[in-house]
Amino acid sequence: MAPKATKVCVLSVLLMLLTLAVSAQQTPAGFVDPRPVLQAAARAIGTDNLKCVTIAGTAYAGMVGQQRMNDKGVDWPRGEPLANYTRTMNWETKTMKEEFDRKPGLNPASWKYGLGWVDGTPPQQNPHQVFLVNGNYAWHMDGAAGSPVPSVPEDAERWQLDMWLNPHGFLKAAMLPGANPKAIWRWELGEMGRDGPTTTPEKVTVVSITVMGKYRVDATINKENMLQRIHTWVPDPVLGDMNYEHEFTNASYIDLGGGGRFPTEWHSHQGWDDNFQAQSINAGHNGFGGSMKDIRANACADPVAVPDAVRQATFPVRVETQRLAEGVYLLGGASHNSLVVEFRDYVAVVEAPLDEKRSLAVIEEVVKLVPNKPIRYVVNTHQHHDHIGGLRTFMHIGATIVTHWKNFSFYTRDVLNYAPRTLQPDMVSLWPPTELAEGYQYEQVTENYILSDGTRNMNIYYVQPLQHAEGMLMAYLPRERMVIQADLVDTHVPLPAAPTALNTAFYNQVQRLKLDVATIVPIHGRPIPWSEFAAIMR
Repeated sequence: MAPKATKVCVLSVLLMLLTLAVSAQQTPAGFVDPRPVLQAAARAIGTDNLKCVTIAGTAYAGMVGQQRMNDKGVDWPRGEPLANYTRTMNWETKTMKEEFDRKPGLNPASWKYGLGWVDGTPPQQNPHQVFLVNGNYAWHMDGAAGSPVPSVPEDAERWQLDMWLNPHGFLKAAMLPGANPKAIWRWELGEMGRDGPTTTPEKVTVVSITVMGKYRVDATINKENMLQRIHTWVPDPVLGDMNYEHEFTNASYIDLGGGGRFPTEWHSHQGWDDNFQAQSINAGHNGFGGSMKDIRANACADPVAVPDAVRQATFPVRVETQRLAEGVYLLGGASHNSLVVEFRDYVAVVEAPLDEKRSLAVIEEVVKLVPNKPIRYVVNTHQHHDHIGGLRTFMHIGATIVTHWKNFSFYTRDVLNYAPRTLQPDMVSLWPPTELAEGYQYEQVTENYILSDGTRNMNIYYVQPLQHAEGMLMAYLPRERMVIQADLVDTHVPLPAAPTALNTAFYNQVQRLKLDVATIVPIHGRPIPWSEFAAIMR
C-alpha cells in the first residue's frame, strides 16, 4: 500500500504546484487575487442577503460647477438642503427612486449629481421632488403627482451608475458578467494636514471592476473588510473625465440584522478633493452628502415602471433663431442662448454654453446666417460650468476666447488642455489643435474691451465683484442699444417683485457706465425692454 499512498501524496503535491502556477499566471506581480477580498467584504456586510434597501434622512447637494473662482475655497457652494430625503435602490430590477423636499423656484435637476440645468425645463413649482431611473431611462416629477418629465440619456446613465457606487452595489456589480475584477494593495495615508498625516496609515486593498461595460470603478477595502471609498470617473463637458467618488467610515456602518451592515453617513466628491490646488485650479468637491439614520433592508417598493412618455422621448438639439437687428441674432431653443453679431470681416458669438453638441448646432446655424465669414471671437460671460461647456468647441474651430483675466488659469489648466477624454471624447481630444499649446487663443479683459470693424462696436465690460461669480463680463452694442448679460437678469421666469442682489449690481453697473440701453438680451430667457426691468428697480 505504501507505493499507492506515495503516488497519492505526489499527485496532491503536483496539483498544489499546478494551482499555484495557474494562480501566479492569473495574478501578475504587484497585484493580489481579488476573489477572497470581495468574498470577505460580502460576508462582512451581508451582501448576499440584501436585494434592495431604502435609506432616509437629511442630505445636501453641492452646486457643482457654480463656484466663485479665487475665493480661497475649494468646496462647491451648498444648494438648498434636501429635507425628508429618501432613496430606494433595487439592484435586482436596476431601479432607483429618490425623493426630497426643497425650496421651490430652482431648476428641478440643478445640482443633482452635478448635472446642473435640464435643457429647457421650467423651474420647480412644488417643494416635493421625485427622481427615478429604470435601466436606460430616467425621469423626474415636480410634486408627488406631477407628470413625468423625461431626462436625457446622460442623466439616466449617471443615475444608474450611482446605484452601484455604494458598498452593496459595488460588491453585487463585481459578481456580474464582464466585471473583470483586479486588485492591488497599498498603504493608505489618510487625511493629510500641513504637518503630515492626521490619521494612522493602514494597509488596504483596492479592487477595480468594470461597471455597465464602460466605467472603471474601484473600491478601497480596509482590514475590517469594510468598503471605505468607491471611486470612478464620469464624463463632464468642462472637466472631461471627472473624478467622482463616495466615501464611508467604519463607524457609520450599522447592523441591519441577519448579518447585514450599511453605512449611514454619505459623502461624495465631484472633482478632485484638492485643498492645495496642487492638481487643478477648479478643485471642487463635496457634491453630495447626508446622514441616513433610517435604513430598511429589503424594503422594496413596487417596480418603477417606465412611463410611455419617457420611453418614447427624443432629445433633438434645437436652435431657434431670432433676428434682433441687422446682423444681430439670438440663437435660442434651449435653456441657454447665444448671441451672434456680424462684423465686416468676421463674426463674434457671445456665450458657448452647455456642451459640444449644443455648440456644434449653434456653429452650423451661424454658418447659415453669415456664410464665408470666420467666427473669430467667442465672448465668455463667466466661468460657471453651464456657461463654458462649449468653449473647447469654439476654440477648436479657430475662435479666440474673450474672457476676464481671473478665469485664465482655470481655463488653461483645467478646461482647454490636451488631457485625454476617454468617456466622452470631444473634437479637441480627438483632433488636438496646435494652437492649444501655443496659447494665443485668449484675449484677457481687465476692465473693458472693444471689438470693432470701424462701423459696428461691441463693448465688453467687467461687472463689479459679485457673490454669484468672479470675472463676470457683459457686452453692449451701442448702435443697437442692447446689453447682453448672463444670470444678472433672467427672463425665463417672471421678474421678481423686488430686485435681487444681482439685479441691483447689473442696474448700478449700467448707470455707472452711462449706457443708453433700450433692450436687455439675457442668456436665459427672452429679450425685454429696459423699461420693463427698470420698473422693478424703483
